[in-house]
Amino acid sequence: MMLSRQLFNLAQHYIPGGVNSPVRAFRGVEGEPVFIKSGHGPYLVDADGREYIDYVCSWGPLIAGHAHPYVIEKVTEALQQGLSFGAPTEIEVKLAKKVCGLLPSIEMIRFVNSGTEATMSAIRLARGYTRRDKIIKFAGCYHGHADSLLVAAGSGALTLGVPSSAGVPESIAQHTLVAEFNRLEEVAALFAKYGNDIAAVIVEPVAGNMNLVLPVPGFLQGLRELCDRYGSVLIFDEVITGFRVGLGGAQTYFNITPDLTVLGKIIGGGFPAAAFGGRAEIMRSIAPLGPVYQAGTLSGNPIAMTAGLATLDLVTQPGFYAELEKKTQTLIQGLYTRAMAASIPFYATSIGSMFGLFFTEVDKIETEGAVKRANLTHFKRFFHGMLSKGIYLAPSAFEVGFVSAVHGAQEIVATLNAAEEVFDKLLKDESSCIELSQAQQA
Repeated sequence: MMLSRQLFNLAQHYIPGGVNSPVRAFRGVEGEPVFIKSGHGPYLVDADGREYIDYVCSWGPLIAGHAHPYVIEKVTEALQQGLSFGAPTEIEVKLAKKVCGLLPSIEMIRFVNSGTEATMSAIRLARGYTRRDKIIKFAGCYHGHADSLLVAAGSGALTLGVPSSAGVPESIAQHTLVAEFNRLEEVAALFAKYGNDIAAVIVEPVAGNMNLVLPVPGFLQGLRELCDRYGSVLIFDEVITGFRVGLGGAQTYFNITPDLTVLGKIIGGGFPAAAFGGRAEIMRSIAPLGPVYQAGTLSGNPIAMTAGLATLDLVTQPGFYAELEKKTQTLIQGLYTRAMAASIPFYATSIGSMFGLFFTEVDKIETEGAVKRANLTHFKRFFHGMLSKGIYLAPSAFEVGFVSAVHGAQEIVATLNAAEEVFDKLLKDESSCIELSQAQQA
């Protein structure tokens, strides 16, 4: 991969770490990143001309695959009209109406440009609406890089948050309370202690930033009931899950109604776009109707809105999600079967078109702690083994994978065949390491 290496060396002179988002640097798996030149259908092509079956899908937005003809057609038409106006356009009204119609919990919506901007704005809105300061988030759930959200747990469930990034003042972090995902009793304890000052609970209804962790039965419903009891706002961060796990997002999948929802990725169809929306009573607190200020030069950009609306046109076709989920389950079941045949400790899970892979002996993953106990060395070897065979997975053991509508039987079979070879090699490599260690000890 000579050209990729040359590009990475050059990039490091001008861009911190050579990348514009940390996980792209491959430091989670070691080695050097692949620089991408193009994408078509379920495939990526790197700068050196090598083709890969892509299970990252631009981290989720490309549910219809790369360069889908319908999306390209609509975007090309929009480009002829201009790129940005800084003024209202018809297309943003159409997309707003479409989203509100698909997600009943969203009565009004505001478009922004990134998931971070959307979560930051939703939390400001919740604080302004409730006139409270504190929020509850969950260890392992990532909601963007706004200061109040870059917080990890302290020395116990009832401690105040401490910054997990340099540059975040403790005076801001102290308003963020952290509980363990799927541990409702910890949330109840936080409410018992700070309930009158908790503005909101923000949660990924399906955790997608510590690999894939599903909510245990009763967890999301319990959050809804606690927020109702204490008058707090329940925020679902569906940047990843929105239109990924199903047409109505995770909230429809699990039949839970949040007060506010954060969306991103798919609603931009591959362009930078995100949104937050919810109950009209709360949304009317946003300027120009209310005192909570939020603005953006490129918010509602007509090109991004066009790509998002075109993508939603595709996913609303009959049978779209049923077929997509079937493909994902075939992939995951196939990987699990081959790992077991090779005697590799392995756990896999999926929902909709999202999937998670863990090298572990446990038969369930419910918390961040369980995720961190998985074998990272095995994942690194598996990742590079698959990459060498033309399979592009997320370059981190803490990221989810995605299947698109254009991943067909041919791509699934090729992936499983590659995995079978990599699993076998992984076992042999591990056996060699054990034999060497035993010999040295003798």
